[in-house]
Amino acid sequence: MNTNQKISAERHFAWSRRSFLRGLGACIALPAFQSLIPAGAFAGTATKLAATASGAPLRAAFLFFPNGAIPSAWWPKGEGKEFDFTRTLKPLEAMRQHVQILGGLDHKLAEPGPDGAGDHARGNGVFLTGVRLKKSATDVRAGVSIDQVIAREIGHLTRFPSLELSSDAIRMSSACDSGYACAYQYNLSWRSATTPIAAESNPRLVFERLFGAGAAGERAENLRRRRQEQRSILDFVLEDARGMDRRLNANDRDKLDQYLTGIREIETTMQKAEQLGPAKDPGIDTPTGIPQDRGQYTQIMLDMLLLAFQTDSTRIATVLLGHDGDNRSLPEAAVTEGHHDLTHHFNNEEKIQKVAEIDLWYVQQFAKFLQKLEATKDVDGKSLLHNSMIIYGSGNSDGNRHTHSNLPLVLAGGGGGALTPGRLVRHGGKPMSNMLLGLADKMGVQKLTNFGDSTGKLENV
Repeated sequence: MNTNQKISAERHFAWSRRSFLRGLGACIALPAFQSLIPAGAFAGTATKLAATASGAPLRAAFLFFPNGAIPSAWWPKGEGKEFDFTRTLKPLEAMRQHVQILGGLDHKLAEPGPDGAGDHARGNGVFLTGVRLKKSATDVRAGVSIDQVIAREIGHLTRFPSLELSSDAIRMSSACDSGYACAYQYNLSWRSATTPIAAESNPRLVFERLFGAGAAGERAENLRRRRQEQRSILDFVLEDARGMDRRLNANDRDKLDQYLTGIREIETTMQKAEQLGPAKDPGIDTPTGIPQDRGQYTQIMLDMLLLAFQTDSTRIATVLLGHDGDNRSLPEAAVTEGHHDLTHHFNNEEKIQKVAEIDLWYVQQFAKFLQKLEATKDVDGKSLLHNSMIIYGSGNSDGNRHTHSNLPLVLAGGGGGALTPGRLVRHGGKPMSNMLLGLADKMGVQKLTNFGDSTGKLENV
């Protein structure tokens, strides 16, 4: 089976499954039916795009927390399966058999070098791109992030090629960190070197994007009407832009072309959504908006990710739990001072303990999400967590010193059997890009030979 035949078979499986649900008039949240996976659909193929050995969907998500972690409170003692969780990672104890603690992975290109200050912008911007950022407030240049590299290859399998979420509603423009554009600091996902993808921070809007607006039972029709309205708007914009093109100079035509490229991508997404059929209604209430409580806010955004994976709306996602340099207090963790200010503790023990409390709080949110994934059964009888690869980490190591070596990283899930969780692995100073390249390979993107500053695919995961 050649590549085109393989993609055609995968599309046929995705479409036929949704046609089956549409024929039943179903409005339920179901991922996939094992009985509807065509016999031999994946057998004998050299590359299985975003699929496990059983044929179940394989998913990947990247969760980012801000400002690094207190190293002494983060890193366990021991190695391999023989390690003891420290207080910060203690919430993961119940999920021990589902997580790997990854040590010795670096983002050297996030270090200052000749660029000077700006470690928070670099911590965010380099995390999933692995490239040196251009230090400018206006001339933004990073690289395509690994989630988008994967989405380009597997996005045709689902209604949404990727999903970008945030439980950080703060956004700024212009210059943010020591002359770096705010785009670096408030985005994880990059479609191109010059185009970040803004994450959605309102859970209500995420839900309506996935399933439609209104009450259960009304959403499919409301979603259809909204797409018709969007198509009319797109047609108007494109017609207006064609008339404008003749009156623009060369620079403005370049700007218009970049804008129209985004419009065409929206149009393509809409066409694919129509081909794949209506979204499946999960039969739950629509979220009311952004909760005031930070824990509730974080959990409801992670619930949106779980629903997206469970309904096979996407297989690749990013979640910004908080932008690097975030200086909000966290009263939910009994900390009233600003997070970023506290990370510059200068070995003040009281401040160190407060930062450790914040680190602990973020891990607690992550642990709750993993428990929900583990409790949700997938098409093959395994859990969603077993059939996922979830990276949790930060672009800074020690927030006090702004270091980017030995990054605090956890890899959760079994990758459908492709990963070996339940251990601590010290990788000895390798680029984090090696790990990102290896995850892309496991997602079926096997023609990718390098990424960012990678030196090869990370072994022993």
